Amino acid sequence: MAAVTATAVLAGCSSTGGKRAEEERAAATSGKANVTTPRWKIAMVSHSGDGDTYWDIVQNGAKQAAAKDNVEFLYSHDKEAGRQAQLVDAAVDKRVDGLIVTLAKPAAMKSAVERAVKAGIPVVTINSGQDVSKAYGALAHIGQDEVMAGEAVGEELNERGRKKAVCVLHEQGNVGHEERCRGVKKTFDGKVQNLYVDGTNMPNVQSSLEAKLQSDSSVDTVVTLGAPFAATAVKAVESARGADSEAEVDTFDLNAQVATGLEDGSVGFAVDQQPYLQGYQAVDLLWLYRYNGDMLGGGKPVLTGPQILTKKDAPRLKEFTKRGTR
Repeated sequence: MAAVTATAVLAGCSSTGGKRAEEERAAATSGKANVTTPRWKIAMVSHSGDGDTYWDIVQNGAKQAAAKDNVEFLYSHDKEAGRQAQLVDAAVDKRVDGLIVTLAKPAAMKSAVERAVKAGIPVVTINSGQDVSKAYGALAHIGQDEVMAGEAVGEELNERGRKKAVCVLHEQGNVGHEERCRGVKKTFDGKVQNLYVDGTNMPNVQSSLEAKLQSDSSVDTVVTLGAPFAATAVKAVESARGADSEAEVDTFDLNAQVATGLEDGSVGFAVDQQPYLQGYQAVDLLWLYRYNGDMLGGGKPVLTGPQILTKKDAPRLKEFTKRGTR
């Protein structure tokens, strides 16, 4: 917000500033490139499963930057780490000019990323794999420090007077998910229990959480690790304890349903890692690196979160979620 305000103030200092800013914004959203560099090809390979709205937002950011930077953007994904690695190999074989990769299960991705680096392809990691990104040869990592984000959740729960939380992990083996729950435990004064569920089966997620809530009446908080699971958690709480239950649902990440939940009170707060920024900055960083040798963060992680969002933020957030940028 401070950066946006500062930009607005600077624009107001010139008789042409506001008009120029509007023209630049219009050009960026028109699909026309703002640069004359060659049409470089940048591929993104994520660990997303099918239908994950989070990655739609990441792609929206990447496509916006690609349009501005005269970049051909290629996207592929697979939730199974071995197949994700094969997709990276395929991008290397296409001799792309830049590669963006997620490292949710880093051990399985190591050789594929190192092969890309050896082939002279600049690599940026996003979203997951911060701790191994540099060791694998990536130029930079863009995302959220997952332990730090978990710590922010624990601190927020303390402020809300919560005593016992269930941290719902929906993808076994995802190092980022483990780090989030570990961060919550680090700062939360109450107790935290991990609950592993099958994130590909929402009825299973709901029934597993209902069983936990029914068996332990002391749980007063459910923390989900992805926006699509927040609505399911709300249903589980209502089914297990009734609509008047005081158990609070809080979540990592944001989507339109979560924004609505913040507004109506069914979701207490959300931790946003700003996926639009992850996609946008990754493409833009690779363009800057190829064009001018620039590097954000001096090789250190470039953080896009955590940002705690609550009911007061909901009206503005709903506008952004509708256009697919938050």
